[in-house]
Amino acid sequence: MEALILYPAIDLKDGQCVRLLHGDMDKATVFNDSPADQAARFEAAGFEYLHVVDLNGAIEGRTANRPAVEAILSAVSFPVQLGGGIRTLANVEAWLDAGVARVILGTIAVRDPELVKAAARQFPGRVAVGIDARDGMVATEGWVETSTVSAIDLAKKFEDAGVAAIIFTDIARDGALTGVNVEATGALADAVSIPVIASGGVASVQDIRDLKARAGTPISGAILSRSLYAGTIQPAEALEIGADAVLVNTAIATAVHPIKMAEAFKLAVCAGRQAYLAGPGARAARASASSPLTGFLDEESGNR
Repeated sequence: MEALILYPAIDLKDGQCVRLLHGDMDKATVFNDSPADQAARFEAAGFEYLHVVDLNGAIEGRTANRPAVEAILSAVSFPVQLGGGIRTLANVEAWLDAGVARVILGTIAVRDPELVKAAARQFPGRVAVGIDARDGMVATEGWVETSTVSAIDLAKKFEDAGVAAIIFTDIARDGALTGVNVEATGALADAVSIPVIASGGVASVQDIRDLKARAGTPISGAILSRSLYAGTIQPAEALEIGADAVLVNTAIATAVHPIKMAEAFKLAVCAGRQAYLAGPGARAARASASSPLTGFLDEESGNR
């Protein structure tokens, strides 16, 4: 059983961290006046990726919450993926240059699939497609309009285009805590080779288990939103399930010396966390020699 990456979500409306019900901007609940503070809380809880959506931007077709996004980027060190109002290659490049790890293209994926493909080629691994569906049909313009294109048909347009992931949202379940649509998400994952991330309705750790347990192509990840704010999902428990900690439990339970096995896993987790906090090296567009400290080899050979 493969690990499932969990993405805590921050939806931005008028500079605040909110959650909508079924995508209705008039049904917004404010959970934090400081999105940067919320992002820092998610990072401190142990999450390793953040999902951010500019709700105003999605409707207006342009970036509308730039200060809030920039504050988030300054407050955290873990990767941030951003969607909402990104409609041009210039927008994509600007946000990637600003520090966003991955952009999510939604409305423009329906309007201009070739632009999405061009962005994916120009920025490999850093462009995802957001597919938000109502009764199986793709919704656009911040979910205000519903197209005549099915979610699966749209996803298939990006096969072999270099798209990093598809974030699939079932609008009817979004923000309602009614459970994730495992069937529709799984059908999409089975239809394409692109990794699929589930969004909308994840209400409990059982939803995470259900996504992981389904037969067929594994679901790559899941967006956690209202469930985290409402407390129906606790970060530690969700991360344990997403990371296949059940295998750790089995290893401990079946070990000849369970206590020693538990201590070994503790050391491994601590070491991994320390490595993460140490920070990776600088990112580069091209490969380069990765062992610059080789002068000592010449010194040793000269001393022989």
